Amino acid sequence: MNTCICIKIHPQNPEEKKLEIVIDILRSGGIIIYPTDTIYGLGCDAWNKKAIDKILRIKQIKDTDLKFSLICSDLSHISDYTKPFDSTVFKAMKKCFPGPFTFILPANSIISKRLHIHKKNIGIRVPNNKIARMIAKLLGNPLMSTSLYDNVDTSEYITDPDIIMEKYQKLVDVVVDGGMGGQIPSTVLDATGNTIYVVRYGLGNVEDMY
Repeated sequence: MNTCICIKIHPQNPEEKKLEIVIDILRSGGIIIYPTDTIYGLGCDAWNKKAIDKILRIKQIKDTDLKFSLICSDLSHISDYTKPFDSTVFKAMKKCFPGPFTFILPANSIISKRLHIHKKNIGIRVPNNKIARMIAKLLGNPLMSTSLYDNVDTSEYITDPDIIMEKYQKLVDVVVDGGMGGQIPSTVLDATGNTIYVVRYGLGNVEDMY
């Protein structure tokens, strides 16, 4: 049985000492629930296969059914995970990030090897949340992140860290309490072709791309 801890971290001035505890747990294959600029996410070290397998068990799905994004601290290493894409896409990402958007981009071969999951495309996020970005930065590589659903009690996302802790403490290793979360997920943009189009309308305003 997991011994889950809850770590309160200041959303505007994240304490690095507290973040280092989270990083150590991630590097050892741990699972975290953490805040973003939209909803709370379920995450792990993207390059740790055992951790990804744990998330699959938590969500009770097969790897082929796992919908996830890579949470990055900035855009500097995006090309390490994707095939070359049009400069207009990069310009749009620069305008939208950090922010409540997910860009779907064509994945390169490194992704399948690293994740041990074949993916033609990959979601990329740089959230406008200092805690999430600092976790990715200190970890040194992206977080693999997937949505945290409350399918038992309601059809809505869980926003209260205390409720998240109560519900998931036997399944995850850390709940990062960064305050109340949101109810609206990110806006998802497909940028795998010549034209960017909206897959899902969420918190991000698509006008921000222009």
